[in-house]
Amino acid sequence: MSRITIAVIVGSLRRESFNRRLAVALARLAPPEAEFKQLEIGDLPLYNQDDDGQQAASVQRLKSEIRAADGVMFVTPEYNRSIPGVLKNAIDHASRPYGQSAFAGKPAGIIGASVGAIGTALAQQHLRNILAYLDMPTLTAPEAFIHAKEGLFDEAGNIGPNSKAFLQGWVDAYLAWVKKHAA
Repeated sequence: MSRITIAVIVGSLRRESFNRRLAVALARLAPPEAEFKQLEIGDLPLYNQDDDGQQAASVQRLKSEIRAADGVMFVTPEYNRSIPGVLKNAIDHASRPYGQSAFAGKPAGIIGASVGAIGTALAQQHLRNILAYLDMPTLTAPEAFIHAKEGLFDEAGNIGPNSKAFLQGWVDAYLAWVKKHAA
């Protein structure tokens, strides 16, 4: 596999999201042969099974972008000890109708940042349960529960020096996971 394409789904719509910043900074740690593409999820309608027969253009776009990728990286905050509703909505759309999931077999990576000391540990665990059902081989180690605090990012938006080695290791491990599992 000479070129790797990673679909990046950020579970936050907030303009100054720590997780969006994290997704951008992680992409900068990747080697040149890896392309990280953030997918738009803010324009998706609320999932309604009645619409499965005629999915909205935004849903069809999302599913097409996921299918075209070699892997999917989820970068999520933690809301009320779980994943944000916007992320669950995107997952529901891209995995439906039953038997037509865009996620099946796609190697997944989960990471997230939060101002809380345990980062996004509980949201990530909930997401792992969902991805297991969706038949996504998910990187289990290293885990990365990022505490969003002063110094996580430098002034240019890159990962700061105290976290760079750890997060470089996470990116490298995830890309190796994708190479191992991508069809």
